[in-house]
Amino acid sequence: MTSDKKAELQALALRVREHIVRLSTDGGCFTGASLSCADLLVYLYADFLNISPQTLAAPDRDFLFLSKGHDVPALYGTFVELGYMPKERLANHLKANDHIYWHPNRNVPGVEFHSGSLGHLPSVGLGVALDNRLRGFHNRTIVITGDGELNEGSVWETVLVAAAHNLHNFTLVIDRNHFQANVATEDLIPLEPLGPKFEAFGWAVQRIDGHNFEQLEAAFTALPFSQTKPSVIICDTVRGRGLPSIEARADRWFCNFSADEVTSLLEELHSQEATKLTSETLTVR
Repeated sequence: MTSDKKAELQALALRVREHIVRLSTDGGCFTGASLSCADLLVYLYADFLNISPQTLAAPDRDFLFLSKGHDVPALYGTFVELGYMPKERLANHLKANDHIYWHPNRNVPGVEFHSGSLGHLPSVGLGVALDNRLRGFHNRTIVITGDGELNEGSVWETVLVAAAHNLHNFTLVIDRNHFQANVATEDLIPLEPLGPKFEAFGWAVQRIDGHNFEQLEAAFTALPFSQTKPSVIICDTVRGRGLPSIEARADRWFCNFSADEVTSLLEELHSQEATKLTSETLTVR
């Protein structure tokens, strides 16, 4: 990845985080979880996926499903910055006259499927990937899940079936921010060792820093990792990434900030400290 491309993606991710912070008032949103996957969504839509505002119905487009639907503020911000919808529409957040809500809705251009009930969209993505293969298409199907979402049995049913059908055009991406709602995943139902579990189920696995654009590019451009297996990319991330005051905090899953707090957080977002990531907050295993 060139330095110019990296700088472009970093600037785009910063603007997306600004949108997330501004959506975290007047009713609030799932701020911490949205910040953890902002870099991932920015990379995919800006630099990887074969899709654009002009090709939303193209049969050969790539498909992305946001199964952890509560992260939709990051998706809204990405869509605004890339021209999928006007910025003014964000003012309708939580208003009855629009569909800009806490979870994705297909009335928002670019959203492929309603989500929010965790564990459902891996199976939807599986069906789309299988259908595309049967039709002879060479597009990709990517499903983004949360790590806590892996506690849903339907996810592992999907994992088994995808391996049984050798769906190498199907990729599961895990936003591994180590929290499920307001509890650390390893304190609730431990998930590790996560990579070997997927390998045992017949998947090809890579694990990366989900905030590192070079690692994101290296992993996604290497897809499929196998011509006979589905692929999973485990993205180690930090809940609340970009705002040190709320990073890795169990109580900052959902936030409803005052106007003054939003102003302060936007200043923090632009501070030099907000760009730092220490080994204490993120360890890629």
